[in-house]
Amino acid sequence: MSGIPVQVVRKKIKNLHLAVYPPNGRVRVAVPMHISDETVRLAVISRLGWIHKRQKVLEQQVRQSKREMVTGESHFIQGRRYLLNVIEKNGPPTLVVRNNKTLEMQVPPGTNFLKRSEVLQRWYRKLLRDQIPGLLAKWKPAIGVNVSYCGIRKMKTKWGSCNTDAKRIWLNLELAKKPPECLEYILVHEMVHLLERSHNDQFRGLMDQFMPQWKLHRDALNRAPLGDEEWIY
Repeated sequence: MSGIPVQVVRKKIKNLHLAVYPPNGRVRVAVPMHISDETVRLAVISRLGWIHKRQKVLEQQVRQSKREMVTGESHFIQGRRYLLNVIEKNGPPTLVVRNNKTLEMQVPPGTNFLKRSEVLQRWYRKLLRDQIPGLLAKWKPAIGVNVSYCGIRKMKTKWGSCNTDAKRIWLNLELAKKPPECLEYILVHEMVHLLERSHNDQFRGLMDQFMPQWKLHRDALNRAPLGDEEWIY
């Protein structure tokens, strides 16, 4: 379409959703089953300016090299960069932040890349779990919604998602690497979806009402260094 390859995926959904994904600005459109190909084509053409803008952002975005889980490489925690120091020592694996600059990992001798990665992922997961209850306590009365469950999982295409019927929210594990305000923004974003499902004017108005600085937080999230499986929200 207009020289831009577009992946079209038909699903049992109500609205058309267009997204641009790293690393090369791939364009994907999720389309309700009843919408015609011509309608999809016109929808993509109408958003060419936005597509080009997103592709340019991705092109300029700082990226981390592939992590190897070895001493000396950098890892992000809540928006700050730490140097990893791996110590091989008998006993259960541990992970501790030292002097606000070093991430010290102790693992048994011979622990491979996958096992070291699992240690870090578990640590990230706990970091998010410890933050979520306080954020929910702050925002549930402010927004006026009930959240039945808020969980954490790895997601390839979204920073967060919600099931509006079950009032269940999922947050991307990668948010543990981002500044705390980014986590808070995504949680509020998903909670507001419990009031308005679409990203329409009403949704944006609610975001302006509850979190006037939300666009700054969104931009900070999208400027943060990308890993192998992180995306523009």
